[in-house]
Amino acid sequence: MVIGKLDLGEKPVVLAPMEDVTDIGFRTLCRKMGASMVYSEFVSCDALTRYVKSTLQKLTVNDEERPVAIQIYGKDPGAMAEAAHIVEETSHPDVIDINFGCPVKKIAGKGAGAGLLQNVPLMLDIARRVVAATKTPVTAKTRLGWDMNQIIISTLAEQLQDCGIQALTIHGRTRSQMYKGDANWDFIREVKENPHITIPIIGNGDIDSPEKAQNAFETFHVDAVMVGRATFGRPWIFKEMHDALHPENPVDTTAIIPSQYEPMTPDWKLDVLKEQVRLSIERIDEYRGILHSRRHIAASPLFKCIPDFRQHRIAMLRATTKDELFRLMEETRPLLNDSK
Repeated sequence: MVIGKLDLGEKPVVLAPMEDVTDIGFRTLCRKMGASMVYSEFVSCDALTRYVKSTLQKLTVNDEERPVAIQIYGKDPGAMAEAAHIVEETSHPDVIDINFGCPVKKIAGKGAGAGLLQNVPLMLDIARRVVAATKTPVTAKTRLGWDMNQIIISTLAEQLQDCGIQALTIHGRTRSQMYKGDANWDFIREVKENPHITIPIIGNGDIDSPEKAQNAFETFHVDAVMVGRATFGRPWIFKEMHDALHPENPVDTTAIIPSQYEPMTPDWKLDVLKEQVRLSIERIDEYRGILHSRRHIAASPLFKCIPDFRQHRIAMLRATTKDELFRLMEETRPLLNDSK
C-alpha cells in the first residue's frame, strides 16, 4: 500500500489513533512489534493554533516510531489548515490525518470529528484546506454515516478523494453506534470495490486477532487494517498479526525488549508490559508515564487468566512509582505460569 511516496508494503497493519493511549512510548513499542505505521493521539487544532504547551507536546516524534501519522481534529477550516502547517513544521510526520470519525459527545457534539458527518460541505471544505496547507500526504478517518438512516460512506469516499485525501480509513460503524454492536465491513468492501476509488482504503473495527486481520484482506479486499482497542495491554498483537500475514518474515523479537524468555510466553509478555512502562517514563516522567500505562495494565488479557486477581490489579493501578509497580508486576509472574 502506498500513500503519496510512503510505501507500507503488502497487507500492512497500523495502530489506530486513540486519546490517552497512543503516546510516544506505546507507538514506539507497537512499531517494534510489527505495526506498519502508528498514529498519534488526536490533536485539537484550536489548542495547536493557541500553542497550548500540553498539546504541542503531543507532536513529539522520534525516528524509531516512523512512519508516523499525526491526527488533528476541529471544525474551523482555517484553524485546521493552520494546525496542519504547525504539525508539518514541528513534527515532520509521514502523514497528516484528519479526524472525521470520533463519536464521543465532547467532540462530535460540538461539530468536530464524527459530528461533521452531519455537515458534509464543511467536512469537504476542511479536507481541501488542509490538503492545500501542507506538502505532507493528507489522509482521513471517518465512519459509515451519522446513523443507519444516513449511510453516506460510498459517496463521501469519492468526495474526499476529490478533495485530495490520499488514503481513507473507514470504521465500520455509524456515529450513533459508538463502539456497540458489530462493525459492518460490507460497506467498507463496497467502497473498496467502487471503480472510481483509486486511493487506499484502510478498514477499521473489531480487528482483534490474526484471523480477523487475514479475513479483512481476503474477504473485504482492503489495502490495510487498523487496530485500536485490541491493542490495550497487548502490543504483541502486532507481532501475532504480522507473523500470520507474513510468515516468511516474522518479527525479530530479540531486538524489541530485554527478556530472557521465549517470545509470546506469559513471562515474555510481562516483560513487554514492563518495557512499555519504561518507555512511557523515559519519554515523559515517572508519574505521568505510569498514568499512561494504567489503562493498558487494567485491560491486558495477560492477567485475565489469574483467579481472584481483583485486589492485586487495584494495587498495580494505584502504584505511583516504577519500583512499586514493577514489584507488583513481578509478583504476578508465578501466577501467570501456574495458570497457563
